[in-house]
Amino acid sequence: MSDPLVVLDASALLALLQNEPGAEVVASRLPQCVMSAVNFSEVVAKLADHGLPEADLRAALEVLGIAVRGFDLEAAYAAGELRRSTRDAGLSLGDRACLGLAMHLGAVAVTADRGWAPLASGRLRVELIR
Repeated sequence: MSDPLVVLDASALLALLQNEPGAEVVASRLPQCVMSAVNFSEVVAKLADHGLPEADLRAALEVLGIAVRGFDLEAAYAAGELRRSTRDAGLSLGDRACLGLAMHLGAVAVTADRGWAPLASGRLRVELIR
């Protein structure tokens, strides 16, 4: 039996790349990881902000082998609908893109954002890395 699929939030991947607490949790889950293109873009932006040249940035991310899922019409609906039930948590579009993809895939959303913990219920599964 294979390990369950996980959807990485940008905060989780950044924890791995910056060797922050929780990095080992993310590293152990890499073979099962997918990411929304929205969250992947957030990671690219953060690495670019740190001055990493594009070629190095691409090399650092490609070696991880994370499958990136497009933010298509269904993903847009899922993220938009999540606004209603998560409004009080103040989630960003990126947060809702991650959670929406996790729900669509029947996967767990893996994040460093402790504010997501109270959201977990039913189809919305969350795992904190720290």
